[in-house]
Amino acid sequence: MNYDIKDINLAPEGKKRIEWADNDMPVLKLVREKFEKEKPLAGKKMSACLHMTAETANLARALKAGGADLVCCASNPLSTQDDVTASLVKDYGIPVFAIKGEDTETYYKHLQAAINHHPVVTMDDGADLVSIIHTDYPDVQKHILGSMEETTTGVIRLRAMERDGALKFPVIAVNDAMTKNLFDNRYGTGQSTVDGIIRATDILLAGKKIVTAGYGWCGRGFATRCKGMGADVIVTEVDPVRALEAAMDGFRVMKMEEAAPIGDLFCTLTGDINVIRAEHFAKMKDGAIVANSGHFNVELDIPGLKSISTEVREQVRNFVDQYVLKNGNRVNLLADGRLINLAAAEGHPASVMDMSFATQALATEFVIKQAGVLKAKVYNVPEEIEDWVARFKLKAMNINIDELTEEQKEYLSSWEMGTE
Repeated sequence: MNYDIKDINLAPEGKKRIEWADNDMPVLKLVREKFEKEKPLAGKKMSACLHMTAETANLARALKAGGADLVCCASNPLSTQDDVTASLVKDYGIPVFAIKGEDTETYYKHLQAAINHHPVVTMDDGADLVSIIHTDYPDVQKHILGSMEETTTGVIRLRAMERDGALKFPVIAVNDAMTKNLFDNRYGTGQSTVDGIIRATDILLAGKKIVTAGYGWCGRGFATRCKGMGADVIVTEVDPVRALEAAMDGFRVMKMEEAAPIGDLFCTLTGDINVIRAEHFAKMKDGAIVANSGHFNVELDIPGLKSISTEVREQVRNFVDQYVLKNGNRVNLLADGRLINLAAAEGHPASVMDMSFATQALATEFVIKQAGVLKAKVYNVPEEIEDWVARFKLKAMNINIDELTEEQKEYLSSWEMGTE
């Protein structure tokens, strides 16, 4: 088996981590058992470009149980858990190409390895794999039945490809599923971003002015958790509806140029480019901390920060580089601007990834069953998959809900009944 990981001897610790996560992923376990019996992915070559964490390992186990011939690679140079990749290779027989801290050249070499597998189904966190296949590998592209995309950033890229007529095969926007977006993005990103920032800095959030760039599901999750820990949270936005929502949720809303001089901690969660730019860095107070929890580090204008700095003090603390500005103020950049929740922490808790990865696995089954029917478009996750995942998650949490009576179903489907 061909693979490229840090150290196969890390496998015992990785297996413990995978099994620990599995304990909190009951819905994905049900999917794995279902796949084991039905083999819906039998013989299908798959390449998955994902954050290589313990939770992802359990998704990989489910796909293999379904019969997939699977290869995995990292979707970000800093998000890999090296002990987990070792266990996937040694204990579960799944080839992995991922090393935490890999340079850009190695990152793309690993993507190349995933493409060389000649997949007919792909999975992406950020659409790098799909983008490269479209750009450079027409012979691989024409055999692909479909793909799944799990990030806001990736869905943005893929919808742009669809609008431009560049998308050549169907993609399921797993990120936009309610069982992913409402929970993984809000609760998962919210908690894990706070976790990553605290691990990297040991900062006390209470009493700090924390600037949240973006008030989508990820931003509101982060802002809410910081507020709950006693922070004074400021939100910056470009969308008037989201800005209004943030204001009505009790947050201060202002432009980044207004927030820059007063913030203690800044975190971008937008999916866009250059959200914090050189002119913003230049206004920051001495000791300001800057992090990103979007998929790509382009949310922060790091070249712009370098251009206004006289010195860069690398690794003043694990995951912290200190930029000394021309005015003498120091700006502390976390994890080179890469997504802080995976670079400095362990990513989302297994319980919330349980829903996302169950949805991901079932969407894979759907793509294979609908091969030749789906067009080269970005599709939402089918409602029946959303319903299945939500119902089994409730069951796992020992929560029961009501069902509509026949009278109520009839009322909701009729128009004759009105004011009495």
